[in-house]
Amino acid sequence: MKKMKEAIPILVLCLALGVWLTGCASSGKGKPETVNCDAKIHWSVTEQAKLTNFGCVLDKHGGQDSLIFTVGLMNPTEKPLRYRVNIFLEDMDKAAGHYVPRKGKPPVIAPGKSANIKIPFIGTKERSKKISVMVTTMDQ
Repeated sequence: MKKMKEAIPILVLCLALGVWLTGCASSGKGKPETVNCDAKIHWSVTEQAKLTNFGCVLDKHGGQDSLIFTVGLMNPTEKPLRYRVNIFLEDMDKAAGHYVPRKGKPPVIAPGKSANIKIPFIGTKERSKKISVMVTTMDQ
């Protein structure tokens, strides 16, 4: 009984921390409009980013069949930021990531500005039905 009483504050702290982390990870500025992505999508977007669009298409990339994602990202903060976008095709065990912007001096998106990127899954000939999208800042 004594051990249980000692464990309760730790359990409450862990639960509160879990709820807070879940809120931070998924509280981006709303889901973007999706185009040609008939999939169940799990969003984990930092509050320091706003997704402006998200689409996927089967096409050629480098001469190979590919599933290509287009991601639009806006910086709603007051400071220039660089982002990391990760896309996981959970039902295909594939993942890809991209820095946004990829290049630049410095490589950042200015406050209020947007950028669009393409993330290809080369050799993928069909659409995923279960996708996870994660957007973080480089300082996280």
